[in-house]
Amino acid sequence: MSAPNASGWKPGTPVQDHNAMAGPDTVTGNRALMLEEPLIFEIGTTETTGVDLPEPQSGSNRLGGLDRSEKIGLPGLSEPETIRHYTRLSRQNYAIDLGLFPLGSCTMKHNPRLNEKVARMPGFADVHPLQPVDTVRGALEVVNELAHWLIELTAMHGVAMSPKAGAHGELCGILCIRAALEARGDAREVILVPESAHGTNPATAAFAGYRVEDIPANSDGRVDLEALKARLGPDVAGVMITNPNTCGLFERDMKAISDAVHEAGGFVYCDGANFNAIVGKVRPGDLGVDAMHINLHKTFSTPHGGGGPGSGPVVLSEALSPYGPLPFTARTKDGVVHLVEEENAAEFEHTKAFGRMTAFHGQMGMFTRALAYILSHGADGLRQVAEDAVLNANYILRSLEDVLDAPFGHSGPCMHEALFGDKGFAEDVSTLDLAKALIDEGYHPMTMYFPLVVHGAMLVEPTETESKAALDQFIGALRSVAERAKAGDESLKTAPHYAPRRRLDETLAARKPILAWEEPNPPGGAPSMSEQDGR
Repeated sequence: MSAPNASGWKPGTPVQDHNAMAGPDTVTGNRALMLEEPLIFEIGTTETTGVDLPEPQSGSNRLGGLDRSEKIGLPGLSEPETIRHYTRLSRQNYAIDLGLFPLGSCTMKHNPRLNEKVARMPGFADVHPLQPVDTVRGALEVVNELAHWLIELTAMHGVAMSPKAGAHGELCGILCIRAALEARGDAREVILVPESAHGTNPATAAFAGYRVEDIPANSDGRVDLEALKARLGPDVAGVMITNPNTCGLFERDMKAISDAVHEAGGFVYCDGANFNAIVGKVRPGDLGVDAMHINLHKTFSTPHGGGGPGSGPVVLSEALSPYGPLPFTARTKDGVVHLVEEENAAEFEHTKAFGRMTAFHGQMGMFTRALAYILSHGADGLRQVAEDAVLNANYILRSLEDVLDAPFGHSGPCMHEALFGDKGFAEDVSTLDLAKALIDEGYHPMTMYFPLVVHGAMLVEPTETESKAALDQFIGALRSVAERAKAGDESLKTAPHYAPRRRLDETLAARKPILAWEEPNPPGGAPSMSEQDGR
C-alpha cells in the first residue's frame, strides 16, 4: 500500500497544477522525459533524516548555549532522492548550452570551456585575497596583463580593475568625475542622461549626489545633439551616454558630444555594457570618452547572472586616472608587478585616489577567464566578435521587419541587438503574450518592455556565437508567434502550454509573494495563506 508524502500527495493521485495541456494528464505529472518535480518539502518529511546517526554519548556540548531550541523544519532525504530532486530541477532550466538566448543588453553568449579550464588551474582558483603579495605574483601578473589589454582596446590611460559589475563600475566612473571636479574647486551638480541610455545610469548619478536631467532622442533613436548642446553650462558635471545605445544604435555624434561637453568643462562617461558590438573596431578613447566600464561578463564571455559573479573594470582618461580607486597593479622598471594600496600609493605617485570600491582587488576568476578569452581570440578574433554580433543582429532585424514593427529600422543598420515594438498586434494581445508563446517554441523570451522609448518593446540580441542555422530556426519561431499576435490568436493568452508550469498571475505574485513554504492544513482546518490566495 502506498503512503502519502509530507504534502499529503499519494502515488496514483493525479498531480495538480502541472502543465500538460497538449494531451491527457498523466498520473505522475511527468511528460515523457520531462519529469514533474514538487518542492523539496513535499518529497521528504521533517520527521526523518537521510542519514542515521547514533545518539551522542555526552550530555554536554561546546555550543555555549547556542544549540538549536526548535526543529529545523527541513525534510530528510536520502542521497539518491536529493540528487534526483536537483537534477530534475536543472532540467527545467533554460541555458545557453540548450539553445539560443535572445536577451538584449545581456550578451548571453557561449562561454568557451577553455576559459573555465584556465580559471580552475591551481594558483588561480585557490588564491586568497589575504595571502602575502609575494605568494600571488602570478595572479597579479594576470590582473596587470588584463589591465594592459583593456587599456589597449579602448585607447584610454588607466583602468580601475576592482569594480564588481556594470553598475558598480558606473559608480566608480562618476566618483572619479566628482573627485576631479572637487580637486579644481568646481561644484557642479547636474549629470545629463539621454533617454536612450541604460536605466542604471540615472540611478548611479543620483546615488552619487547629482541631479539628473534627461536629454531627448531624435527621430533616429540617437541623442539629440542640439538639445544636448543647448543644456550644457557651468552646472553640468558631465554626461552619461550608452554607446551603442539601448535602441541598438551607434551614436554617430559621439565625438561631437564629447567635444561639446569638454568645452563646457564637463566629463564624458560612457556606459560600456554594449562594448561587445564595437570591440576591436572602435576605441572609446578616440571618441573623447573620459570613463567607461567594461562588463567582462558580457564582452569577454565570463559567466554572469546565475552562472557566476560579474566584473566591471573602468577605463579612465588621462584627466581622470589620478583619481582612480585603490587598489591597482603597477609594474616597476625591474619588471615586477606590485599591488598598489594605501601604504605604498605615494611610492607610485597615486595620492589623489577617491578611495576604494571593494575590500580587495576584484573578481580573480573573472579576470582569468577574460584574459584567456582575449588571448585566445587575438586582435583579429576580437574584431570578428563585433562584426559577427552586428551581422547576426541585422540578419534578425531584416528577416522580421515585415512582420514585426521595427521603429528604428529606417535609421540604418543596427548594432548587436535588434529592437521591435508591438505595433500591429491585435488589440487584446500584448508583448507578454508573445513572450510566453515563445517559451512553447523552446526559447527563453527576449528582453521585454525595454527600452521604454518603444511601446511594447522587444529587444533581441543573438550574439556572435550563433550559427545561421540557429538564427533561422529562431526567426521562424518568432515569425510564427508574431503572425499569431497580429491575427489575435486566443491561445496566446494562455501560453505557455508546454512549460512545466502554467502562466503565473504576475500581478498577484508581485504584490503578495509567498516566499516561504507552509505546512498544508489537515482537512477541515483553517486555510493557509496559499490556499486563501488560491495558489
